[in-house]
Amino acid sequence: MTGPAASDPLFGQRVTVEQVEEGNDLAPKFDAQGLIPCVTTDFRSGEVLMVAVMNREALRRSIETGEAHYWSRSRQQLWHKGATSGLVQRIVEMRIDDDQDCVWLRVEIPGGASCHVGYRSCFYRKVPVGAARAGGTELQFTEHEKAFDPKQVYGDAPNPTQL
Repeated sequence: MTGPAASDPLFGQRVTVEQVEEGNDLAPKFDAQGLIPCVTTDFRSGEVLMVAVMNREALRRSIETGEAHYWSRSRQQLWHKGATSGLVQRIVEMRIDDDQDCVWLRVEIPGGASCHVGYRSCFYRKVPVGAARAGGTELQFTEHEKAFDPKQVYGDAPNPTQL
């Protein structure tokens, strides 16, 4: 969907700071590329599963269907999370931040995984802080077993992550 928010009956027009921050109208602020960041967490544990972006259509479909939709920047297309893998993110709760420029989804996932690499969370490695090393920083895995085998789920399709 293109055009200003005023032409979209689902999203209100951004008129005043008070209306955006204290009002009842959903008036999301999309960036210059038409995107809004979205943090997705596990409904039960609160664990961060992924961070992605939505365009108007992804936000609209997420609201209408109760399932997470995102905009894939690497593929330049709408992305219904789990449509290929079967690990669809069912939205239990959707929130928007104070100035309506970031979405938070709290989701349930059958099979319990969100990462296309096969791990539960896309945040499966930690960065050690306070110990700078010459030659680079060595990441530490926080998940040691994959929830699913990506090759069985996606076949030999190219990795959707753009290097």
